[in-house]
Amino acid sequence: MTNVKIFIFSFVFMWVSLFKYGCSQESLPLGSHPSSLEFDHFPNKIFAFIWRNWNLVDIKKMAEVIECHPRDVLEVGYSMGLSEPLNPSRKYQKQLYITIIRRNWHLLPYSQLMKLLEMSAEELAFSLREDDFLFIKLGNLKPKCNPLIYEIPSESEWEKAAWIKGVVENHFNGDDTDKEPRLSFIKDLSKYQSRVARNNEEGLRFIYSYFGVFGDPLMDPDLDPYPDGLLAQLAEFGVNGVWMHVVLNQLSHQSSVFPEFGEDSSIRLKRLQTIVDRAAKYGIKIYLYINEPRSMPVSFFDNHSELGGVVKNGYQTLCTSIPTVQDWMKKALEHVFSQVHGLGGVFTITASENLTSCASHGHWKECENCKNREYPDIIAEVNHIIEEGVHKGNPEAKVIVWDWGWNGHGDGTEIIRKLPDDVWFMSVSEWAQPFHRGGVDSKVGEYSISVVGPGPRARKHWEVANEMGLNTAAKVQFNNTWELSSVPWIPVMDLIAEHAENLTQSGVDGYMLSWSLGGYPSPNLRIAQQFNQDPGLSKEKVLNEMARERYGKEFSAFVRNAWTAFSKAFSEFPYGGGVVYKAPQQYGPANLLYENPTNYGATMVGFPYDDLDGWRGSYSPESFTNQFRKLSEKWKEGLGEFEKIFTEVDPDRKEIVLKDYGIAKAVYLHYTSVANQCEFIMKRGIESEKGRLLEIVKEEIQLAKELYEITCHDSRIGFEATNQYYYLPEDLMEKVISCNYILDSLKK
Repeated sequence: MTNVKIFIFSFVFMWVSLFKYGCSQESLPLGSHPSSLEFDHFPNKIFAFIWRNWNLVDIKKMAEVIECHPRDVLEVGYSMGLSEPLNPSRKYQKQLYITIIRRNWHLLPYSQLMKLLEMSAEELAFSLREDDFLFIKLGNLKPKCNPLIYEIPSESEWEKAAWIKGVVENHFNGDDTDKEPRLSFIKDLSKYQSRVARNNEEGLRFIYSYFGVFGDPLMDPDLDPYPDGLLAQLAEFGVNGVWMHVVLNQLSHQSSVFPEFGEDSSIRLKRLQTIVDRAAKYGIKIYLYINEPRSMPVSFFDNHSELGGVVKNGYQTLCTSIPTVQDWMKKALEHVFSQVHGLGGVFTITASENLTSCASHGHWKECENCKNREYPDIIAEVNHIIEEGVHKGNPEAKVIVWDWGWNGHGDGTEIIRKLPDDVWFMSVSEWAQPFHRGGVDSKVGEYSISVVGPGPRARKHWEVANEMGLNTAAKVQFNNTWELSSVPWIPVMDLIAEHAENLTQSGVDGYMLSWSLGGYPSPNLRIAQQFNQDPGLSKEKVLNEMARERYGKEFSAFVRNAWTAFSKAFSEFPYGGGVVYKAPQQYGPANLLYENPTNYGATMVGFPYDDLDGWRGSYSPESFTNQFRKLSEKWKEGLGEFEKIFTEVDPDRKEIVLKDYGIAKAVYLHYTSVANQCEFIMKRGIESEKGRLLEIVKEEIQLAKELYEITCHDSRIGFEATNQYYYLPEDLMEKVISCNYILDSLKK
């Protein structure tokens, strides 16, 4: 989830596409449609296309897209020093389609992008809208790209390709035999076998899959978000619930009111039942994310004019003040929970980025049916409708009501007092927690590990919920946040333990352990598990025992010193809403340096570009840069402590130590690169700063090479569920190529 302010401009697309109702290529969103970026370190865009799709897309498919023979694709690839292609399977491409979209966004028009992905306009429109706001992450615009058609390269283009090959051979080892294939972690997590049977039924501790998918995950059996191995590991780490994104009109049975809904619902429900049954073997329940009722294109209401409410940007609400809509929601949820036996329940978001009820975006006064009602009554009523439908289908299921977005993230106490008696109430733990960093006084929105919760908003809301006799839950991010999501967990154990200890004192009854990011079965989850099992434990006891268990008694002191150093370093993160979403920390050294301004604005965890003003939020450019410098310098001290155990650690722990160190070093490389990128942008074009610019470019080459080595041997690095791979090893190679190109330019 994200701060509402960030999305004010973002809604332009979301309600314009004509998904499922006459969608065609012409209706795919374009936004402002500016000219695409040029990538001058490549001979031309054909070379860029082949480089960026190598090992992601089958050679024959690439050739088909750019209208040439496969041998032409191979010739171009080999000319740049690329190794023998993997020719990945169609399943592999489906698991990484968001990565493919992002890598080709500035290279291909929609027509060729659909051919590359083997998607129809309807399918692509659905992905852009439903896959965790993908079009927003891409900037709410499609760059203008001319069709990319292969032509025999000129002599100068072949010469530039040879130069690239020379850079590759000079900086990278050509032996690929020991590299870990991308997505290997799925196989590793899937084959794991539980050694200890655990009873996790007490309380509530639910999480998202480390590699789950949004959109329509129940229609493709090849994309299993919860294989047995992952479920077994999560259970061992104290997890007793996992959640899935669904759209109610896809699960509900067809009705006389909405005959358009429910197509293939029986397939989805059968698939859901299979997942529920498998999860039950490990003491884990499945929870559904209910963000309803979803608004529909205005054209949908040609046949349902009496049921529409607020209209916004081409979409209209199904008005929840109308009994017919209420009845459909109740019956749809009753159907799901009566047909799928053993579902754990739902959690609701009733004021999200999605337009749902007429009050969801604060415009209920524009609806004839709602205009005389009050906001708290409408929001509370939606939750009553959901609760009634779920409990008619299964009285034992949990209904977890989340206060996200209520009153623009302000005071939601009036709504809490109007909730049903038998729901759980959930709030983001760290929300509104004050902090001071880099000359900025502010408060946390969400997604903060660096500022420890709980904050005053959650405390106040939990207090009111307790007065109403409701169970309470804290939504937290104990593995990672958008402060850095491209590692499976951030090893800041002191901060995690402090937060977990605080929550035991606050008296909450359960945890939502992650949004779409942060679902890896990690040591960070072990901390939460320890406090859950024994709320009387101290932070020091938990951390000391975990260090001894994971690394051995003789090395625990060094590891504890490292964790403490990492935690102190992370407390320097220049937190801010714009920072966590738009700054380049997700990409680190993989984000290109741009010698000249791109004039593109940074997007939400999609494309950072070179938009320093968009990255820094309330911080000055200098303060923002300095905070990342301080973070990386202090983090390096922790790496030094960690390195002390390398030579003498037990052989049976060696692999864990190296992998854990790789994660910690990747964090350092990401943040160091962010500081470099900020300084480069501030100083580019200034003749007197050319010497420092050359130093920065050389440092970026080294950082990219070091991250390349880590990434090649750990397929988890660079991955996050809803963004898939932010970067691949080839992107770090491209960064080195582009930096060498800039070096040549700066030396002229």
